[in-house]
Amino acid sequence: MQLPYLQSGVGPLNQLQTLWRSVLNPFLSNQSLQSNILPNVSLVSGLNTINTGLGRAITGWRIIRINAAATIYDQQSQNTTPALTLLLNSSAPCVVSLEVF
Repeated sequence: MQLPYLQSGVGPLNQLQTLWRSVLNPFLSNQSLQSNILPNVSLVSGLNTINTGLGRAITGWRIIRINAAATIYDQQSQNTTPALTLLLNSSAPCVVSLEVF
């Protein structure tokens, strides 16, 4: 996502737009700021397929809440639908809340 640039006949306004774009566009294009929170995802012991809702391949993910002692890791390198899903392997059944970005 980037700020639009609207050409105007006013020089100072064009300069302000250029300045704002140079400052804000790096933040707006940061994919970790374009994330989804997936609350209360039930994981079983073993491989789990989770719909990310992003419509693109994820850059990363974080556990932001977990209700049990479990080791969780991804298997994205084996995912045949990375633009839609996240593959997580869990060592134990648990419920997690995830941030995907």
